[in-house]
Amino acid sequence: MKKLFTLVAVLGVLSFGASTFVNAQDEPAAQPDSAMVQEQADQADQAVTPAAPAVEEQSLHKAIKTKFIEGGPGFMASILLTLIFGLAIVIERIIYLNLSTTNTKKLLNNIEEALKNGGVEAAKEVCRNTRGPVASIFYQGLDRVHEGIEVVEKSIVTYGSVMMGQLEKGLTWISLFIAIAPMLGFMGTVIGMIGAFDAIQAAGDISPSLVAGGIKVALITTVFGLIVAIILQVFYNYLLNKIDSITNEMEDASVSLLDILVKFNLQK
Repeated sequence: MKKLFTLVAVLGVLSFGASTFVNAQDEPAAQPDSAMVQEQADQADQAVTPAAPAVEEQSLHKAIKTKFIEGGPGFMASILLTLIFGLAIVIERIIYLNLSTTNTKKLLNNIEEALKNGGVEAAKEVCRNTRGPVASIFYQGLDRVHEGIEVVEKSIVTYGSVMMGQLEKGLTWISLFIAIAPMLGFMGTVIGMIGAFDAIQAAGDISPSLVAGGIKVALITTVFGLIVAIILQVFYNYLLNKIDSITNEMEDASVSLLDILVKFNLQK
């Protein structure tokens, strides 16, 4: 009786397992359609996603172009020209100042060695073969060694002022463009506001859309003018810092050259 009960229990378990297996086999058979649809949807999303940045970039370019046109071709073109001329001078000054930078320690060592081995003419040749205002100042000082240390010092100070003028060349134009850009923007804003009030007067009614549109267009020139001034101001401060660095090197190197010349004359 127990064996019969055990057999019935085993058959029941097997039948339950078989039905579960059949159901499991039937469910995956119905799922591929939904999985395929999901996969196709993912592929479609991936195909659509890369096109989004291009649309955003195009819209940004279009927005800038639209704002430029809305601001008025006259004033916006003048502000753009201010930026172009200012950046042109900035780039020229950056190149010039970078080429004017000299390794003063190496130059002083070379001049000292040249004075010991070949005299003043050898030291002057070292200065002629070195680029930068420091070498030019050294050459002017060495060229007057026979006149005494005091004359050499005066020559270095005088020619140093000339080199300072060359280093600061063009900075006044950059500062002028920094001041002009916001002024052009403000002028465009004032003229735009006058045009907006003229439109209100012609319409005979104060429409919020009309007032808001006129004020928006008028303020665009101010925004662009301030942006140009900020960009040029950053480069202007960088150039001033670069000039101060070169000037400090010139002063320190000039004192060191005088010490070398005094030592050279004493050894003679």
